[in-house]
Amino acid sequence: MEARDQELKKELDATLQARRELGPEYESALVDSFLEKVEQRLDGTVDRRVRRQLAEQQMVVARGARSPHAVDGNFGERFGFGIITMILAVPLSAIGVVQADLEGLLVTWAGIVGVNAVYAVRGWPWSRRRQASDWED
Repeated sequence: MEARDQELKKELDATLQARRELGPEYESALVDSFLEKVEQRLDGTVDRRVRRQLAEQQMVVARGARSPHAVDGNFGERFGFGIITMILAVPLSAIGVVQADLEGLLVTWAGIVGVNAVYAVRGWPWSRRRQASDWED
């Protein structure tokens, strides 16, 4: 990493020296050239990081484990669950109000919030994948 930083510093020094020799009329072209080299360097760094992260994810998948950054259930599942509970909240709220007025509405919403909180905190037990260690004593 330090060698690449030294190389970039040499490129900057060479660009500044060329600017002194050629004058301000070439400044734009020199800056563009230097920025292109910096952009190439950044692209290379980003490419290496992305490839490394993809390789790590492939290793995790190959081992059958979940990603260490993954939360129980993916975003789509959690979002879908939230949407479904909100859709079901409308008729359940109406039933609660008809059956027990304000207390029924409060109980209904406490249940909806409770179900969503439990799902958000630990997920549903049956949605968890079993691992070999789950079967061992």
